[in-house]
Amino acid sequence: MKSHNPHLKIAALSLAMVLYTCCTALHPVVLIPGAGGNQLEARLTSAYKPSSLVCNRWYPLGKDPDGWFRIWFDPSVLLRPFTKCFSDRMKIYYDSHVDDYRNAPGVETRVPDFGSTESLLYLDPNLKHITSYMEPLVKSLEEIGYVSGQTLFGAPYDFRYGLAAEGNPCDVASDFLEDLKSLIESASDSNGGRPVILVSHSLGGLFALHLLDRAPPSWRKRVKHLIALSAPWGGSVEEMLTFASGTTLGVPLVDPLLVREEQRSSSSNLWLMPSPTVFDGAWPIVVTPNASYTSADIVRFLRDIGFPEGARPYETRILPLVERLPPPSGVPVTCVVGSGVETAETLFYGEGGWDERPEVAYGDGDGTVNMVSLMALHSAWGGVKNQSIKVIEIGGVSHTSILKDEIALDAIIGEVSSINSEISSIIGEVSSIKLERIIEQ
Repeated sequence: MKSHNPHLKIAALSLAMVLYTCCTALHPVVLIPGAGGNQLEARLTSAYKPSSLVCNRWYPLGKDPDGWFRIWFDPSVLLRPFTKCFSDRMKIYYDSHVDDYRNAPGVETRVPDFGSTESLLYLDPNLKHITSYMEPLVKSLEEIGYVSGQTLFGAPYDFRYGLAAEGNPCDVASDFLEDLKSLIESASDSNGGRPVILVSHSLGGLFALHLLDRAPPSWRKRVKHLIALSAPWGGSVEEMLTFASGTTLGVPLVDPLLVREEQRSSSSNLWLMPSPTVFDGAWPIVVTPNASYTSADIVRFLRDIGFPEGARPYETRILPLVERLPPPSGVPVTCVVGSGVETAETLFYGEGGWDERPEVAYGDGDGTVNMVSLMALHSAWGGVKNQSIKVIEIGGVSHTSILKDEIALDAIIGEVSSINSEISSIIGEVSSIKLERIIEQ
């Protein structure tokens, strides 16, 4: 028999409000960008030695009172004299004595707005239309209730520095993993202890995977799900082109040879070379009149292109790192990948050598990452017990347009909504039982 006790009715209404708040609350989301997907700032010290008069310490003019300026992305890189300045300042160096990488002498760098989505929206906030990066994704998340700084966070990083195999120092990248770990903890704690959804793009997926692999099992409960967009789990053939001849990363008017040396210096680029674990060792990735190279020949390739200084760090820091693709350690993963876009599969160099652009044989992928690499995590761990790995394949969507394409955004937001609805449905069932019991008393 139902009671008319007003105190019970008030208790029922109070419980209903608490349960409503709980059911409609969202798992916080942390966005992890890809290489080149966030802003980077620099400052020049007295130790800086310009390579030319154009690159003197007065350039650029738009510095803040403490001397900081945006080095990535800055539109002056489009102008040939300043392209060289950019390359010299962005270059990092491998120090064999400490087995780690460091900035160019006299160049300090920092990543602005860690924890915020601010530096992920545009590469240059003064050129929003043409340098938009995660802005469409952030807007889509906001449309389903996410609020930047409350339930939505960003984890930008210095994308030049990659991880290294265990036993090798990599201070910058290791510090980023620690910062990312702390951000996940604070995002969870500030949202009632709800575990976090990680949404990564490109290289960000590898950082997320290694974070999960290196974290203790008890800590992994902080992560509800990993949604990895365009993740190059096994590297990319296009990196061979980057090391051999340079690449413009889609920036118009830039001579790739002017930035080739800077790109070769990046330890994250070395990390993204085609992994012999993922790519068939018999697959000729680069072919010249005198030699051919597979994923098992990276060391020889680095020496032959005139970059022998890359051979040791690749052998000691990268090869042991990519010999095994880490498992997601029980954290559910959704891989959202583009397909059906012509992607470099084999590079053919002629008598002109490495300074010439090669002929390219294309295969399947997202235009940047080969399909075998995009699918590598599912291939390695998809059938393992207690490990959920789902793949959403979207035809015709490229490596970067996955962050803007309407169909891709719908798929990403659908996954986030589905993950959030799991807890809502469970709590909803429990709440209805509790409410019935209170009202019946």
